[in-house]
Amino acid sequence: MLSINSDALLAWAGAFLWPFIRILALVGTAPVLSHRAIAPQVKIGLALAIAIVVAPTLPPPPAAAFTSWNGFGVLAQQVAVGAAMGFMLRLMFAAIELAGDLMGLSMGLSFATFVDPQNSDQTPLIGSYLGVLASLVFLAINGHLIVVNGIVESFRAFPVGSMPSTGAGTLRDFALMGGEIFRVGVHLALPVIAALLVVNLAIGVMTRAAPQLNLMSFGFPVGLLAGLWMLWIATPWTVAAIERHLERSLVFLMR
Repeated sequence: MLSINSDALLAWAGAFLWPFIRILALVGTAPVLSHRAIAPQVKIGLALAIAIVVAPTLPPPPAAAFTSWNGFGVLAQQVAVGAAMGFMLRLMFAAIELAGDLMGLSMGLSFATFVDPQNSDQTPLIGSYLGVLASLVFLAINGHLIVVNGIVESFRAFPVGSMPSTGAGTLRDFALMGGEIFRVGVHLALPVIAALLVVNLAIGVMTRAAPQLNLMSFGFPVGLLAGLWMLWIATPWTVAAIERHLERSLVFLMR
């Protein structure tokens, strides 16, 4: 006769609950997957479906009561691991949006903003454009599938309830990802900024030679059109650079 006691129920619940919490933390923080256009029910259902598939393949989790201090520690670990993986990917998207902000600043579009539904805040126009472009590239290279594979592999690198064995080098690399925001942002924006610098120098020489030219009525539309034209010309290079940076961040995630 099959007998079920409280310890068995606790073990069965923990085998699915702890992976579900880690996966849900990733889905709630990772770019594209955490977009506001995706209903919360869909995010929870996606995390639950992945947890149901993954949980039977994982080693038995620690039998910690959910209301005990040990259970709160395991809960915090799962949220921290999942949120850290999603936050690391979000840093790369922030770098790409920073590149758009730098381009817009050089083009004179720093005042042109609209409400971003992703962040519920006003976002510069060019930065939002590059953010959407990065999302499309992310889906084109199957980044969402790589993220799911990464969270599954994280249960082998960071088992539930165990202390991570990550070396100091990996932790240092993760901390240095914050500096990548500025490096990648300047790297993506540099061609457009350099071209606009040449245009602004030419406008300055023209206004110096012909003082009757109104700088505001003449220089602003010329700089704006030149910036948009350069942004259009540099789109293939920008897409390739975005793909390369996203692939590098996904490789770091799989480590």
